[in-house]
Amino acid sequence: MKENKMYQVSTLQALILGYTRKVVSVDELLQKGDTGLGTFEGVGGEMIVTEGHCFCAANDGSVTEALPDAGVPFAAVANIGEGRKLKLKDIEDIETLKQKLDLAIEEEFGLNSMHVVKIDGKFKRVSARSESAYKSHHVSLKEILSKSQKDFFFDDVEGTLVCVYYPDYMDGINAPGWHLHFVSNDRKQGGHVFDVDLTEAEANIRKITRIELQLPTEAVFDTYALKEASKDEIKEVEQGK
Repeated sequence: MKENKMYQVSTLQALILGYTRKVVSVDELLQKGDTGLGTFEGVGGEMIVTEGHCFCAANDGSVTEALPDAGVPFAAVANIGEGRKLKLKDIEDIETLKQKLDLAIEEEFGLNSMHVVKIDGKFKRVSARSESAYKSHHVSLKEILSKSQKDFFFDDVEGTLVCVYYPDYMDGINAPGWHLHFVSNDRKQGGHVFDVDLTEAEANIRKITRIELQLPTEAVFDTYALKEASKDEIKEVEQGK
């Protein structure tokens, strides 16, 4: 089985406060994990990593494979391997899906661990968002999204949900709870998921018990007061409200 470790680039606090510079490249990121999510330099789209490939969802919901030298300011990836399998059927909203996933990891005594999940299936509807790059320093993620974020829907689509779970005590390093991104099977549609209506799918759930945190090395990173990142703003950005 592949190494049981989450590799994270920077912190969500830094991203929320506007640190959107390149920390690693896509090529470097893929050496650390084959499944995960994040964003690109300047918040230039939503990142979906699956099966060892890195995809970028633009703010119209279209997807392209990211270039190896593309910059990554924030991401979390792991090698998923063969984890616990879970059948899912007729789940009408994202909260019900999260409850199912919560129950699955609770049964394995995993609520205080990290998890990466790959859900392959058929969906009646996926509600999602993405954004275009906005290159400026110390401009908050909330403000960037207000300028460039667009919402969209995918109906009657087959694809993959990539889900990352962080426990509550890691709030700030990443978003507590579940964070979901989507990419269609034809790799043409995707984004950050707000809601989902799932027909049938199978989940592969991997419990992660180690983390490697790659912080930015630029001196400017130390000018960000990370403790000032608002938990309410993190929740607002995550849920798209």
